Amino acid sequence: MAGKKGGGHHRSAISGRFVTSAHGKASPRTTVRETSGPSGSSGVHYRSAISGRYVTTAHGKASPRTTVRES
Repeated sequence: MAGKKGGGHHRSAISGRFVTSAHGKASPRTTVRETSGPSGSSGVHYRSAISGRYVTTAHGKASPRTTVRES
C-alpha cells in the first residue's frame, strides 16, 4: 500500500488513498497534507485539496476530485 510506511501524511483527493510525500509535493492541487489534530470532532467535513481550507458539504459533494472527505 503506497505511503503507509514512512510516506508522510498526504492523501489523494481523487482516490482517497495515502500517497508518498514526493507525490503529494508534486501534485498539490489534488492532494491534502494531513496533520494530527484534536480528536473528537463530530460529523463529516470536507477539505479543499487546492486551498487546504474546510468547505461546505455541498461544495465537497460537488467537487469530489479536489476535496477530501474527513470523518
